[in-house]
Amino acid sequence: MDVIGWIRENPVAALVVACEVAFWVFLAAAIVARYVLRRRRLSTVLLLCEPAIEVVLLVATVGDLLRGSEPTWTHGLAALYLGFTVAFGRYTVQRVDAWVAWRFFDGPRPPKPPAGGRARLAYEWRLWLHVLLAWTVAVAVLGVLWLIANAPDQREVLLGWGARASLVLVLWFVTGPVWQLFAGGLGERPSDDADGGASDRSDDRASGLARGAASSAGRDGAS
Repeated sequence: MDVIGWIRENPVAALVVACEVAFWVFLAAAIVARYVLRRRRLSTVLLLCEPAIEVVLLVATVGDLLRGSEPTWTHGLAALYLGFTVAFGRYTVQRVDAWVAWRFFDGPRPPKPPAGGRARLAYEWRLWLHVLLAWTVAVAVLGVLWLIANAPDQREVLLGWGARASLVLVLWFVTGPVWQLFAGGLGERPSDDADGGASDRSDDRASGLARGAASSAGRDGAS
């Protein structure tokens, strides 16, 4: 595969990949600065670079269209990625930081998500609100790109990505708060084994958002 050629043909998609790599690089550097070097101020500065990555991607995506590029699956992917990082970026940083502190630096064990009952239902609602924020940001960015686009077929591409984002929002709502409500959200707390399973299901949905966007991007790119 000609990587250079692919980057030239899909600069926005390449930038999305670069932003994802940069996110984890800055996060790893912040953790090293905080726990290994004991430089909390440096760690904070590195974490503050994370929002700058999102700004760079947003400016580059909009600027690419303003220069005359046609909206493609890469612009839709960038919009969904921006929504995901805005909504789940801080959540991811906190989860990774707590896990590293517990696993390697004698920190307290991170609390597990509630296994059931009202606490689990409230937890599912909080997660879905993150998804709602991700959807709002993604749709807002898609709306800006839609206004910039000229041809009807270009706008149709962007509307398709909005439909994908809306589908994720609805599916998460059904498999999250609604499922927990009707599966005993107000009942007794399940066993500890159920706790691990419930946590895995939430993590699966979180990673599934990114996987779904990537698979949709692959199908669009192939077409």
